[in-house]
Amino acid sequence: MRKFNKTLITIFLLTSTQAILSAQTSNQSSGYLFYSLLGVGVLVALGAIITLADNLLKVEASKVGIDVFKKDIGILPSLSNYLTGKKPEFVGENSYHKLTRGYDLKLSGQASGAVEDVRVTRFAVCPTDFRGMSPIPKVVVEVGDTVKAGDALFFDKKNPEVIYTAPVSGEIIEVNRGEKRSIIEVVILADLVQQHKVFSVPSASASRTEITQFLQESGAWALLNQRPYDIVPPIGDIPRDIYISTFDTAPLAPDANVIISGKEVYFQKGLEVLGLLTSGSVHLGLDGRKPESVSSAFTQATGVAKHWFAGKHPAGNVGVQIHHTKPIKSGQNVWTLGVQEVISIGKLFSDGVLDCTRIVALAGSKLSAPKYVRTYVGAQIGELLGGIIKEDGKDSRIISGDVLSGKQKTTNQYLGYKDDQVTVIAEGNEYELFGWLLPIKPRPSISNTFPNFLFPDYKFEGDTNTHGEARAFVVSGQYEEVLPMNIYPQHLMKAILANDFEKMEGLGIQELSEEDIALCEFVCTSKIPLQKILREGLDMVQSQG
Repeated sequence: MRKFNKTLITIFLLTSTQAILSAQTSNQSSGYLFYSLLGVGVLVALGAIITLADNLLKVEASKVGIDVFKKDIGILPSLSNYLTGKKPEFVGENSYHKLTRGYDLKLSGQASGAVEDVRVTRFAVCPTDFRGMSPIPKVVVEVGDTVKAGDALFFDKKNPEVIYTAPVSGEIIEVNRGEKRSIIEVVILADLVQQHKVFSVPSASASRTEITQFLQESGAWALLNQRPYDIVPPIGDIPRDIYISTFDTAPLAPDANVIISGKEVYFQKGLEVLGLLTSGSVHLGLDGRKPESVSSAFTQATGVAKHWFAGKHPAGNVGVQIHHTKPIKSGQNVWTLGVQEVISIGKLFSDGVLDCTRIVALAGSKLSAPKYVRTYVGAQIGELLGGIIKEDGKDSRIISGDVLSGKQKTTNQYLGYKDDQVTVIAEGNEYELFGWLLPIKPRPSISNTFPNFLFPDYKFEGDTNTHGEARAFVVSGQYEEVLPMNIYPQHLMKAILANDFEKMEGLGIQELSEEDIALCEFVCTSKIPLQKILREGLDMVQSQG
């Protein structure tokens, strides 16, 4: 309906221009001009009234429990029903969403080939990877202690029921502290042959309470993520729904088909367990861009609701998928997981061990051999990369995650708890003469100043240079071009900066996470740190209860 209104306004402007030009060449055109403007004005007013009535009807339908996103509720049938045509045959009875907004940041250095085993000796669990945790959690091990994979390392003093466990077996060699004696790392020197703590798995008839207690005691509860706020779910919360995206559209992201290979049974078991934890449904987001290559573990999964998504990045973001299927409303929460976290839960309930094995994509233009490796949660970055960073005289930026929303790391630091990608690109501390004036060097950009649109498959060697400093925060419309959500990100950011809680909630802050707004930050002409601002806003809203 918003596009319908824009179309009416365009017609109004074109008709007005035509009428004015005609009036200059004919004395009889004044009547035509008047009635043309009157007719188009009435049409625009009628469209506005219909839009308002349509929105009010949807609000009232939502109040009585009708899912307006599954049923075509409104004054008139949705125009998308006519414009998009029939759903593709591969969709079947599932929903299909073709997103028209977004941008694919194409970089060189995609991981490929068979998964390799890599020898890493040091692993760490970092309390800072978990939002909302006390700066100084209760550490239950000491340097010199030996642990098995699954043994307790620490717990949050605010939620002592949730145990954070060791991803590998070995010896505790460091408990590193940061500012004000906060715990930043618990480091394990891994055994050559891994040993796992074996848990007693609840029976098939176990209650939800027994299952949640088992997840908390085994350390698997930390694999869950609650939205809004992206936190480990509080004890006692029941999610409205649980969402898993089975594909990632971020730059150089790993292929989920590589990850799932050989673990299909555990994935299905994990889905069955998750189905017992929610009052709603478990939802799978499927890759509608290349449906023929999607693993049968995803397309044939049972006991879940499936949704196909086609479009550019961020179509693979779970936040975008939630928005287009069943948005998060005030007072609601949903849980999200990655494919590898689901596999870990499935193996825990099948074999009684918490297996934190991870397939990680080592990617980026600064790597001599981008590849997939098999390791465990919290692997040391330097050992993971194992000397494959190019020595070309340029500094490197190591990122745990993707280039848009990942965190900068050093070789002495560790893989993020839920990261499955390490990206290495050039630092970008070399400057171009008149680079702001002459578009000499090719670079990824949504601007047609650079002829990128002429070479749609060209892959860039990206770097971290922002090509400019922070500027005035002006309305440009760039964010809306790349964010496929019915949210006004620029207005939201300004509401956060103004500490306007009502506007923040009204503008949809609870639907967003940093990864959803990361592409907006990339295209931002004003060079505004949108992800940082969004996190501050989420923390403010959370603190208000």
